[in-house]
Amino acid sequence: MIFHNSLISWYLHNKRDLPWRTTTNPYPIWLSEIMLQQTRVAQGLPYFLSFTTAFPTVFDLANANEEQVLKLWQGLGYYSRARNLHKTAQHIAFDLNGVFPDNYKDLLNLKGVGEYTAAAIASFAYNEVIPVVDGNVFRVLSRYFDIESDIALTATKKEFTALAAALIPKDNPALFNQAIMEFGALQCVPKNPDCSVCVFKDSCVALQKKKVDQLPIKSKKLKVKNRFFNYLVVQDEENQTLIQKRTHKGIWHNLYEFPLIETEKEEGFDYISNAITDDFFKTNTITSILELNDKIIIHKLSHQHLHIKFWEIKIKGKVDKGINKEVLKSFPFPIVIHNFIEKD
Repeated sequence: MIFHNSLISWYLHNKRDLPWRTTTNPYPIWLSEIMLQQTRVAQGLPYFLSFTTAFPTVFDLANANEEQVLKLWQGLGYYSRARNLHKTAQHIAFDLNGVFPDNYKDLLNLKGVGEYTAAAIASFAYNEVIPVVDGNVFRVLSRYFDIESDIALTATKKEFTALAAALIPKDNPALFNQAIMEFGALQCVPKNPDCSVCVFKDSCVALQKKKVDQLPIKSKKLKVKNRFFNYLVVQDEENQTLIQKRTHKGIWHNLYEFPLIETEKEEGFDYISNAITDDFFKTNTITSILELNDKIIIHKLSHQHLHIKFWEIKIKGKVDKGINKEVLKSFPFPIVIHNFIEKD
């Protein structure tokens, strides 16, 4: 009782004014939750506003083509979220007549909606009494109760969900869930929280034991894989270039890129020029090859680091299926390629 009363009181005095908190409409709530998976609010908010402007209803999103959705999503990363978002919008619009499932169990059947997202939508849109457990909740509860269970384990998720369920007030679950997540985002932050101003400074067990910086406990991540991408930026005599769609599964699925040579390690001019001569542009004479990077670009993803170089390839005549720079900018690209195009 003391915990949730103090938490909710703190929230009402400190909460951020966010557009998805002023509605019980499941569409913007679902949209925000998908966008904020592995994304900070400050980064996700402009995308949310762009999406709700372009697609004010689930029918608008469903009727868009995938490239429109990916273009608006460009820069948010984890692009499978956007593809699943679009497919789920089509399912809700065309199969469910625009009506979202109204409970946790049925929400779990939606593509791209896991336990956390289903709980959030059920709670915030329908006030279902179900705890929302994300990284913020893990952190707050592990510190307040001094829980040393490894949050990378499935059993720990069940442990924290049960604890949150015991704490949640039955008369206002949505407010409690918003409050505990906001508390983790603003006050009980991962590094160097200011515990001197915390409403729980007299009752937090980790603070009393001087263990705040040690919790929550999470086992180490898998080793990051390094990949080496060499992008070929073609320029023909009409200033046209070439792009291709990444159709295979993996990173950046269905986004566009320049022709790519992936290598086992960083390679220089001789290797790339030989590879280009052997395998690319056999119908056009290459007049020059130039490395465009001052230094290699390292683009970090959660499970791999991409070491990227851009190479300018000038050719005689006109390239087959070439496009000009204005058309080029209309396609959805990974953010690292988008930034290169915009800077060029």
